[in-house]
Amino acid sequence: MPSTLLQRRVPERLAPADGTSAPILYLVSTERSVLHALQADLGRRFGNDTRILAAADPEDGLVQLAALAERGEPVALLIADHRMPQLTGIEFLARAHALHPAAKRILLVERDYTAANPTVPAMMLGQIDYHLVRPWFPDHGLYPAVSEFLASWARTQRERFTLFRIAAPENSPRAHAIRDLLTRFNTPFTCDATDSEEGQALLREVGQAGSRLPTVVRHDGRLLLDPTDGDIIEAVGGGIRLGADTYDVAIVGAGPAGLSAAVYAASEGLDTIVLERQITGGQAGSSSRIRNVPGFTWGIGGHDLAYRACEQAWLFGANMVFAQQATSLRAAGRDIVVTVEDGQEVTARAVVLAMGVSWRRLGVPRLEALIGAGVFYGAAASEARAMRGKHACVVGGGNAAGQAAVHLAKHADRVTLLVRGDSLAKSMSEYLMAEVTRTQNIDVRLGAEVIDGEGEAGLEAIVVRDRAGGETERIPTAALFVMIGAEPHTDWLAGAVARDESGYILTGSDLVRSGAPGWPLERPPTLLETSIPGVFAAGDVRHASVKRVTTAMGEGATVVQLIHQRLEGGGDGEIA
Repeated sequence: MPSTLLQRRVPERLAPADGTSAPILYLVSTERSVLHALQADLGRRFGNDTRILAAADPEDGLVQLAALAERGEPVALLIADHRMPQLTGIEFLARAHALHPAAKRILLVERDYTAANPTVPAMMLGQIDYHLVRPWFPDHGLYPAVSEFLASWARTQRERFTLFRIAAPENSPRAHAIRDLLTRFNTPFTCDATDSEEGQALLREVGQAGSRLPTVVRHDGRLLLDPTDGDIIEAVGGGIRLGADTYDVAIVGAGPAGLSAAVYAASEGLDTIVLERQITGGQAGSSSRIRNVPGFTWGIGGHDLAYRACEQAWLFGANMVFAQQATSLRAAGRDIVVTVEDGQEVTARAVVLAMGVSWRRLGVPRLEALIGAGVFYGAAASEARAMRGKHACVVGGGNAAGQAAVHLAKHADRVTLLVRGDSLAKSMSEYLMAEVTRTQNIDVRLGAEVIDGEGEAGLEAIVVRDRAGGETERIPTAALFVMIGAEPHTDWLAGAVARDESGYILTGSDLVRSGAPGWPLERPPTLLETSIPGVFAAGDVRHASVKRVTTAMGEGATVVQLIHQRLEGGGDGEIA
């Protein structure tokens, strides 16, 4: 006998004001007691803001989900019991997700911390987004988890509020830089070409008809013509001004290592300033999901991690300063002076160098000329939606390239991953390699090298050479995302701080073993100390660093203890 479809509807008075339907939580389990208990518990917390629908038969559920899809009803969460005789929960979620691709997939499983639990391979293969365990505890397990799932779903929906509107020439590199900056700030915006009907209307509205400059309009009417990064950051609400006082510690770089150092330094009473050449997050900030940060069960977006750490450091009293590129460093008696691009100086009793790394370049002239106009280095998150219905290429064989390919595949019609090596297994995590392999619209090309590109105003095609046979192939594509390794941001330290042959900063015992000249004290340098006493390095920029988010954060925390030792010891005397 067909199962009864169970439903808890949101009252009409609580439906969204614009007349759209409330988001749906869809539950499936063949155990009616489980289904009723879960429906009741969810209804007590979320019943006023969502519609909770349920089915005791998975086939009936798929029929109803198809009807909801046909009517355009928003299904936010799909929660399926793994143990069902007709279909496993994973099989049901795969079919249901095809009907509602924006819905988050949650597998309901028994509590079991062995690798045999179906959640482990399902997460590894990208077949589910989250999991719930039974028995569940409403206040401590179920409600916080479902709140997180709903928040994640909400972030994927089209923004109803736009903070910035942009009009710019199509394929403008400067417009790309502005979009990338706003994306990294997680700031909603629209962008229209200046020759489009929407772009022309915006320019007329602000008295700039016919302008070919990138024009940015804030929601309150503030007008920015061809704005600098600093202009954008101030308009978003970030700081770009330096204080005039001497700080206990100046941190150069606001990636995971720098932010961790800022949190610990400020929380422990040290007067702290953070100088960041762009915005917080570093390379990690561009990752759509980082799954190996302890404590974040289902992973965390790189931007979210950076935003939380930045807010945390600021609340402890750190002065967060953006769009300030450090250009030189020198010792001045017991203090250290950092100079920034516009000539301003920051004086501190200790300095932490945490600038991180940047992507290596392809070095192909015609592709370099198209940066921001179809060629991007580490910018897949900001450009992904523009790839809808198009073909995109990703160059690289590491985790960052794999993450970019998977993210782009959610929007692009086809994604080609171009790898110089003969295997993904040498450079990519197993879980991510499996996800890349199972994503049907990702093609992996091994032994491939990009040697040329085509396009005037924007990228039209790339030329790829097979490294084994030497054959070349022209591949039409709308965009090329390049992720082929990293280089440290240390050129500005040449002659000031000892570095290895690749530019990474030498610290502690590595500094001693290298035989680098110039260490001025009788005591050896401490663990993370550079060739200048009182100047430390943490995170990816340091020689022999592990290059993991949590390791960088650990070094950021550790360096603060070393700074305390220096400050409590009264410094090391003046340094010539």
